[in-house]
Amino acid sequence: MASQHSSKQRLALAICDFLSSSAADGTLTADDKDSIDVAINCISESFKVDPADKAAVAAAIGSQNLLQIYSVYEKLKSAGPAGNASASSGQPSDADKKGAEALKSKGNAAMAQKDYKSAIDLYTQALSLHPSNAVFLSNRAAAHSAAKDHASARIDAEAAVAIDPAYTKAWSRLGLARFALGDAKGAMEAYGKGIEYEGNGGSDAMKKGFETAKRRVEEMQSEEDLLPRSSPGQSPGGGGMPDFSNLASMLGGGGGGGGMPDLSSIMSNPMFASMAQNIMSNPELMGNLMNNPRLRDMANQFSSGGGMPDLNSLMSDPNIADM
Repeated sequence: MASQHSSKQRLALAICDFLSSSAADGTLTADDKDSIDVAINCISESFKVDPADKAAVAAAIGSQNLLQIYSVYEKLKSAGPAGNASASSGQPSDADKKGAEALKSKGNAAMAQKDYKSAIDLYTQALSLHPSNAVFLSNRAAAHSAAKDHASARIDAEAAVAIDPAYTKAWSRLGLARFALGDAKGAMEAYGKGIEYEGNGGSDAMKKGFETAKRRVEEMQSEEDLLPRSSPGQSPGGGGMPDFSNLASMLGGGGGGGGMPDLSSIMSNPMFASMAQNIMSNPELMGNLMNNPRLRDMANQFSSGGGMPDLNSLMSDPNIADM
């Protein structure tokens, strides 16, 4: 049962979840997957937990994953001596809270003046006094976004929602930062969380952000679907070399004792080279070529021991030469 797990077992489950997610979301390469699977197996066996038990994993990590929880720790750690002292005492003093609120107000005023650098500095000072304040982190995320530093905005917004998932402005700012970084799917998930916590179907602004991110995800999927696919006889990306294996088999199978010349020898014939270029631009011509009765008669003559057909004679056939 999930409730019977110790703190260390829950941490082990959170670590397994982090490793599994990193292997699935592109953080790690496919080559690393085997090593990650081994690590997960070793951790789960050592701590006697089951990473496949979704209920146990959900109970271990709650609404936020291990990476998001760690980002909060990093914020607390980087807040400076004042922040660390407040953290160690559990809660900031009333004086620290009052000072932090005053700094936040100054930061808001700087934002109104579009002085984003000053706003970021003031919010950072506020966080040094009250490092676990989701509002300060969310406001600094907004300042980072306004200053086009979307990577920093994402970090602050992720820390804010980890501290207080119910503070919906942080979800909106996380959605904006992820979208600006090209992570439309992640943006859609953030706006979706914001709508969930807002309730009643969400605000118009949150729904608009969600729909914008959703459209981009759909556009990306459509663009993927439009990419040329590899087909038999073609290299990826279209316009590849057609498959001459059928033609080679008709002429006795290539390179064997029947005297079939190699492909480079055939391609040295300018007429054949021209025909090959036409086939590459229109692969359907290969089917027409294979159905040409003159070519089939020559192939039958060759396979029955009649010798290699004369390519010049072959190319003089207007049905073939015109290809």
